[in-house]
Amino acid sequence: MDPSLLFVPATINDVPQLVTLVNSAYRGDSSRIGWTTEADLLEGTRTDAADLTEMVQKKGDTILKCIDAANRILACVYLQKKETVMYLGMLTVLPQLQAKGIGKQLLAAAENFASQQQCTTVEMTVISVRHELIDWYKKRGYHSTGITKPFPKGNKFGVAKQPLEFIVLTKIL
Repeated sequence: MDPSLLFVPATINDVPQLVTLVNSAYRGDSSRIGWTTEADLLEGTRTDAADLTEMVQKKGDTILKCIDAANRILACVYLQKKETVMYLGMLTVLPQLQAKGIGKQLLAAAENFASQQQCTTVEMTVISVRHELIDWYKKRGYHSTGITKPFPKGNKFGVAKQPLEFIVLTKIL
């Protein structure tokens, strides 16, 4: 782990920076700098201030942020505790910093956080056509459960440009 990076829960004051970070990594031309873009699959924004505010404030939910020595948010991940399962979503790294190991460190920090919360399993949903992302998680010990879930209708996560579904991945801690 890079000792200059700190992984701590986000606060309400971080929401504006988090909105910019998440949307820049998943949508639009800025997302194409990195490898996690969904710009060809979805249009619209990935999230907004209202959703992130709820995530930061809701009991059992945490947005873990990665900050550098200058207190800039470089990455984040959403964590939601459900008994002994920690749901992990929206793992985000600034597009220009992707493929430099920050995502791996953030995932490890999220798994450590889950263990500290007495969780035995981490679960996530990934868009099934995101093969490179699924492979990335599998290299880190995640396994497909064989369960699929429909992609939400409407525009909560953006408007799909093609039929989409989620697959469920898990890792036993």
